Amino acid sequence: MSVENTQNPADAEQFGIQNVYIKDISFETPNSPQIFMEEWKPQMDMELSNNINKLQEDLFEVVLKITATVKVGEKTAFLIEVHQAGIFLIKGLAQDKLSYILNSYCPNILFPFARELITSTVTRGGFQPLLLAPINFETLYAQQQEEESQKNTPN
Repeated sequence: MSVENTQNPADAEQFGIQNVYIKDISFETPNSPQIFMEEWKPQMDMELSNNINKLQEDLFEVVLKITATVKVGEKTAFLIEVHQAGIFLIKGLAQDKLSYILNSYCPNILFPFARELITSTVTRGGFQPLLLAPINFETLYAQQQEEESQKNTPN
């Protein structure tokens, strides 16, 4: 008895990284050089988001945006904004799995590139390295999905 694979290889799931690049970067030190004379007790505020752009049928651009503002007292020591982007080939996935890959897996791939860029830029700006802690994009995606489902559920 023989078993035939009825799945067309062209329909198989595919994932590939086509390119990883810096889409945008901004670094500001609005209170320099005076900030270097302050007692260094920094407070950081960080914002994180991602955008997805469909480029072609199976080609997507994912842009991970990280903005970190570091203050000493009321003065901004520095502000850094990085848009780390990647182009991903994603083929043959169901819509829910595609959404998960684009919103969790791809940002997870991009984050180490953004983290290194932030650390390097901040250091070159004359400050101590800003070492961002790992981020669990899977948990963030699950929270986002939960919030969406609560918005769509009538009370």
